[in-house]
Amino acid sequence: MHILLCGSFDACERDQWLRVLQAQIPDAHWHLDRAEAAERIEVAVVANPPPGSLRGLPGLRLIQSLWAGVDRLMADDSLPAGVPVARMVDPYMSAAMAETAVWASLSLHRGFFAYQRQQREGLWRQLEQRRACDVRIGVLGMGQLGRRAARQLAALGYRVTGWSQRTAAAEPGIDTCSTDQALQELLPQCDILINLLPLTPATRGLLNRQLFAAMRRGASLVNLARGAHLIEQDLLQALDDGQLGHAVLDAFAEEPLPAGHPFWQHPQITLLPHVAALTDMRSAAEAVAANLQALARGEPLSYLVDRQRGY
Repeated sequence: MHILLCGSFDACERDQWLRVLQAQIPDAHWHLDRAEAAERIEVAVVANPPPGSLRGLPGLRLIQSLWAGVDRLMADDSLPAGVPVARMVDPYMSAAMAETAVWASLSLHRGFFAYQRQQREGLWRQLEQRRACDVRIGVLGMGQLGRRAARQLAALGYRVTGWSQRTAAAEPGIDTCSTDQALQELLPQCDILINLLPLTPATRGLLNRQLFAAMRRGASLVNLARGAHLIEQDLLQALDDGQLGHAVLDAFAEEPLPAGHPFWQHPQITLLPHVAALTDMRSAAEAVAANLQALARGEPLSYLVDRQRGY
């Protein structure tokens, strides 16, 4: 099997991926330059490749993403039609994302970000301590990442409601809903809203002034998905007006976040440099190998992208 590895990573990261993938799939012929074997390439293993990278590969049978998010990949108009696209579902990434969601929720619930501000001000003041069962958390997106996060939050005693764009499977101890009306009913109940939705035309800009206005006054936002979900100026306005109390942000419209951006110094914003859940190379390579083995045997492939939905 001839496999093309390409993506928006530097040479060092690319070489690391190549070593790990070759260890899992040693019998394959790996190519870094499409021109040298365009006619023979059957699989493209990609990480947000530059637009046009997969054009002119007549034997291509599968596009396997190394990233969980495929919005940039699906936005490439030159993506070969009819070739299945598989997204990455990495159990270690799911675990890491749930850990970040738990950390953010605990920090907001227990006032740890507020205590951090008080430390900088030299202020010794104890804040109210609420029970977890008195805190309502809404999780937007009940896919692999959202379900794992919702389960762990519920296990800590939080009241968790998961919302998705389509009907989600029932989860013990978690309320689920899926309609636009249900979202409007959920927002005023939430103390914390966590976004783990895929980025699609329907969800782009979803975190906006109208959504913030519908939330409980003083509630907090945690965006662990994509920067394009968020209208940045609307968030700043909601924080400054007191409609929202705090925001934890891991993804941004422009990355790295530019120097001088108002998010850097805002006292009610906690930033992460897109590290809520990094892909684990070893487990990701195992997932790629499993899909390639299924392809070779003519078996069903895992985690195929629905091109109509975009994820």
